[in-house]
Amino acid sequence: MTNQVTNILISGVGGQGILLASEILSEVLMLAGFDVKKNEIHGMSQRGGSVVSHIRYGKKVYSSIIPEGQADVLLGFELLETYRCLPLVRQGGSVLTNNLQIFPPPVTLGKETYPEDIPAKISAAFPDTTLVDGLRLAAEAGNPRTVNTVLLGALSKRVDIDDTCWQQTLQKMVPKKYLEENIKAFNLGRSL
Repeated sequence: MTNQVTNILISGVGGQGILLASEILSEVLMLAGFDVKKNEIHGMSQRGGSVVSHIRYGKKVYSSIIPEGQADVLLGFELLETYRCLPLVRQGGSVLTNNLQIFPPPVTLGKETYPEDIPAKISAAFPDTTLVDGLRLAAEAGNPRTVNTVLLGALSKRVDIDDTCWQQTLQKMVPKKYLEENIKAFNLGRSL
């Protein structure tokens, strides 16, 4: 039997909770009994720069970096960052992306324009694409800062892990005062 390794790439902009989401996902996968390797690239993340997290899991994983064209699932927190990471997704892979647009500094300064029709371009390249209204669902959960948990909930439908692993990990890693709204956000994302 071959050693099947599954690759999940998370992308977005600094300040969106990507690093916490990757920590939670890694913990869930370890709790489910997988070997997990994680790598993060977050230069300038506190200034709204790109953040990318590679998560690889399976029976035995030897490298934390997802090779180009090998991501099984791309979980995007922002449309342009999702679009930029498409070359890392394998043919037939899945894309889950938040419908949020955060304009990078060159766009804000009027030096460049934000690309049009990104969701259509992503869907054309990857038919298995789900667009998530993360901010609306997070607000419905009671806190707009729970978008990352909404997106993890949406991702949980693509990862064959028992719901109890997710719930236990959220209870372990989310501060008690935010737990209720995060569980609600996770369940709203999972119901998509």
